Amino acid sequence: MGLHDQKIDGVPQFVSYFAPVIEIMRDLGGQARPRQVFDELIKRNDIPEDFLALSNKNGGSEFENRVHFARSYLFTAGIITAPSRGVWGLSDQGWKAELSPEWAAEIFRTARVNFSGDEDEQEAPKDDLAAEGLSHWYVGASWAGEDLTDRFLAEGVWQNGYDDKFSKLVRQMRPGDRIAIKASFTRKNDVPFENHGRAASVVRIKAIGVITANRGDGKTVEVNWQELDPPRDWYFYTYRTTVARARVEDDDMARRLVAFTFDGADQDYGYFLSHSYWAERFAPEIDPLSASEAEDAAEDDNAPGPEIMLYTVDDIINEGGFMERDTLSGLVDRLSSKKNLILQGPPGTGKTWLAKRLAKALIGRRSPLLDQLRSVQFHPSLSYEDFVRGYRPSSNGLTLTDGIFLQVVEAARAQPDVSHVLIIEEINRGNPAQVFGEMLTLLENTKRSRADAMELAYRKVPGEKVHVPDNLHIIGTMNVADRSLALVDLALRRRFAFVTLAPLLNMAWEDWCRDREFPDDVISLMRERMTALNDTIAQDRALGPQFRVGHSYVTPGDDDIPDPRAWFAEVIDTEIEPLLQEYWFDAPDRARDAAQTLRAGL
Repeated sequence: MGLHDQKIDGVPQFVSYFAPVIEIMRDLGGQARPRQVFDELIKRNDIPEDFLALSNKNGGSEFENRVHFARSYLFTAGIITAPSRGVWGLSDQGWKAELSPEWAAEIFRTARVNFSGDEDEQEAPKDDLAAEGLSHWYVGASWAGEDLTDRFLAEGVWQNGYDDKFSKLVRQMRPGDRIAIKASFTRKNDVPFENHGRAASVVRIKAIGVITANRGDGKTVEVNWQELDPPRDWYFYTYRTTVARARVEDDDMARRLVAFTFDGADQDYGYFLSHSYWAERFAPEIDPLSASEAEDAAEDDNAPGPEIMLYTVDDIINEGGFMERDTLSGLVDRLSSKKNLILQGPPGTGKTWLAKRLAKALIGRRSPLLDQLRSVQFHPSLSYEDFVRGYRPSSNGLTLTDGIFLQVVEAARAQPDVSHVLIIEEINRGNPAQVFGEMLTLLENTKRSRADAMELAYRKVPGEKVHVPDNLHIIGTMNVADRSLALVDLALRRRFAFVTLAPLLNMAWEDWCRDREFPDDVISLMRERMTALNDTIAQDRALGPQFRVGHSYVTPGDDDIPDPRAWFAEVIDTEIEPLLQEYWFDAPDRARDAAQTLRAGL
């Protein structure tokens, strides 16, 4: 019996197409155009010409209409994706799906796509009606402590309560887009899954609607609202920002949230608890709550989280950043757009110090959320298996384990509306091309989507593909004075923006020293002697500007320093002179003379 004659009991005939469509998508590498799927179905199932010639009442092909129905249901179930217009994609769930008649029937019953009547008389949704042309928005409705949900529902609008935030996103909203009013909070008690006492992120869907008009002012859209009574609570994958667009084109979790919100689907808690990010967070053997988790979690269920302490470039300056404000703002903007940034410069120019603060400024929080900011140091023995994924010993033998990079990738996917940053110290101490592997391609800011996903060297499931989300940013640091380091791979250079830091003994540095009660004569002495030393180093043909000594060596901290002159002499003896001996290892007298010049009269 051919595919066009097969029938699963209790469901329309097109449900029999589910498994063949998925099998073909797998064989085609996870992406295909509809025509390719049609042709493969015909070829593999010997569908006769007389059936292919049949038309429905709308004049379309009955065969293709059934395939489109199958695709529509599989899309709603999160199995088929829409990576770009006119292209069908296979989700992670689709790669793992069990292709049985019982499974197909269950998909039909739970996907909840509107279907009534004869499948050959009703026209199936086509690509132009799918998610690639439709956005789904999640918006807050509380401003200055007042919940405006009732007013928005009564007036048929949603309004942005900020004058200087979210305007760009609001202008992107189009008539026909779907929108939901939500509230975000955390919950520790009475959750519908085993959380072992740990707070779970929740988004409460209070109302859903369809946008009917955008007033173009960056503040107001008109909406045909439907209030949800009672509201519905969704766990794990949540949006905390006031305005967020669900990236259904890239993420299975976003598609599941959209189906829950707008189509009444249930949430599969097991799916999220099996995800590596939440599996680790809610595992029974995990340690007690960390301080950062406790700070971030609300004390009472259903209550908003604590007030967020913002962090900006002004905070970088106040903490000892001696660069101009416009320069620092430009670095944050560059990190935001390029996604990847490397701070390079001589020792002591504050590369690590600045990297952490640029990360916090991009994130916008003095205390980033769990897994929002992580760091790792490259070294010559670091491998792809350590950094990305590889086999490691465990109680069960060798286990395929994700390294820190994939852990950060999954954390960014799990929290899609907030920025995540990975700091890589001494990024050129390892072999970046070897350590990153195929991830080097995926780092590029123009390849941050599911459409550019690639298979890894080590796959947990057949056909598994990975992409780097666009809310993940990388900051590398690089000491250009280390002779033991090789030149940076050109492929890495193309994917990173490079910023060179220099010693800064400027007015901002002077004010910093003066605020810590350093006398003006000591400040002038340190500047003059360090500047003279750096001029000597820069003019040395064997060294050059990249070997200058950074300002961090002569920048006091917040500890009380009763004798600034003695402090400067101690820095020379224990930090600067050993560095100079390393620089002039073949001319020890020169290193000694330079150090004596620095400490003369102290």
